[in-house]
Amino acid sequence: MIRRTIEKKVTGHGRQGFLGEGHYAVAVIDGTDFARTDPFILLMDDNLNLPGGKPVGGPHPHAGFETVTLVIKGDGKEWHTGSMELMTAGKGIIHTEEITGKTSMRILQLWLALPPEQRWAEARWQQLLPEDVPTRAYSNGEIKVYSGSSNGLVSPMLNHTAFDLVDFTLHAGAKAAHRLPAGYNGFIYVLEGSISVGELQVTAGQSGWLNKTGLTSEESEIRFTAGQEDSRFILYAASPHGVPVISHGPFIGDTRDDIVRLYKEYQAGIMPHLNDLPESSKYTYQKESAV
Repeated sequence: MIRRTIEKKVTGHGRQGFLGEGHYAVAVIDGTDFARTDPFILLMDDNLNLPGGKPVGGPHPHAGFETVTLVIKGDGKEWHTGSMELMTAGKGIIHTEEITGKTSMRILQLWLALPPEQRWAEARWQQLLPEDVPTRAYSNGEIKVYSGSSNGLVSPMLNHTAFDLVDFTLHAGAKAAHRLPAGYNGFIYVLEGSISVGELQVTAGQSGWLNKTGLTSEESEIRFTAGQEDSRFILYAASPHGVPVISHGPFIGDTRDDIVRLYKEYQAGIMPHLNDLPESSKYTYQKESAV
């Protein structure tokens, strides 16, 4: 068994977000070094304390990747604390994120590259509600598996890119572990407290990137120890694609011609809206069955 370590710590840069007053956005992954973060393009930690009034947000397009939205704190209405949505933009989709009232929320939104052979997959949408997330509570904490598998738990989410998304809560001084293919690239993002991997400690607001093994077929393991207070962190790990991407605005492509084409299709009204997808392309998972 190959033991993984943390080889780099990163502190994200925060700024006012695009929703204006009350939106504080931290770029955990800023999209500037895809060769290192492959297949993760971008990760934003969005804290919303919006005063209400004039609507903010609105319809916008995506293509060439998937959005993975984990709701850390919901609004008690459309956004449920502990839920996750995975939207496969693929060949192109428009969706609407509009907020009209006073809102207090926190979400983590990841942009996940699609494999080159599935870059233009048909759009689809998946949701995992909090009561249906595979969860294990034990004396030292709790593990929730939103994608992939961990500690005997398996998520029902359908993945074009194989990836693990696991939410760990550990009591002070508690230990946990996660096994993953040695070829996976990944990181932890600490929400509360601190987490040690070996001699290296990652604290709240920091991400810690796993070392790369250079291997693909073997299994590896990473072990975590919480600090002197209860701690919570999210593990993201996935199989890298090993090919560069072209990123511009809301689109990801293989060439600049792809980006030009996508803008033309969006402006021509060719891209469908998420609300208009057939029901066969929408999945809300439940513990007993998938609908």
